[in-house]
Amino acid sequence: MTVQASPHITLRPYQAGDEQAIGELITTIQRDEFNVPLSLDDQPDLADIAGFYGHGTGGFWVAICADQIVGTIALLDITNQQTALRKMFVAKAYRGSAIGVAKRLLENLISECRQKNVTEIFLGTTADFLAAHRFYEKNGFKQFSKTDLPPRFPIMAVDSRFYRLEL
Repeated sequence: MTVQASPHITLRPYQAGDEQAIGELITTIQRDEFNVPLSLDDQPDLADIAGFYGHGTGGFWVAICADQIVGTIALLDITNQQTALRKMFVAKAYRGSAIGVAKRLLENLISECRQKNVTEIFLGTTADFLAAHRFYEKNGFKQFSKTDLPPRFPIMAVDSRFYRLEL
């Protein structure tokens, strides 16, 4: 599916009932586009989004187009005014600066962090996600060593590259 015109995209917090669409979007991208062999069972946070992301400075947001979830982003509170950016996924047809879904999701997350006095956002990704590396770097994230991660940062088995944004 290719999106021809700039579609109307809305952002909103996760709400009960979104789980299936979120799970399908994320696992399809992981498996089919990037050959990351993760299932929903491998990602228990997606079975309890409110419980996992809904405390402290955390949160989970979705991008919606025509009543369909086309993007996700999450924030996990890891204490000390630090957070972990998680679950940033955008459906292939909605990627790119012309549509701006990823940029809007990230801007919303950063705005939420500032409102909650978060001082640092950390993230981990795989070495293969080159477009993601460029996106994060373009938006102010700096690559740094795994050994410098905060103790409560949740390292995923597939993570091999790490970034930080100071607010």
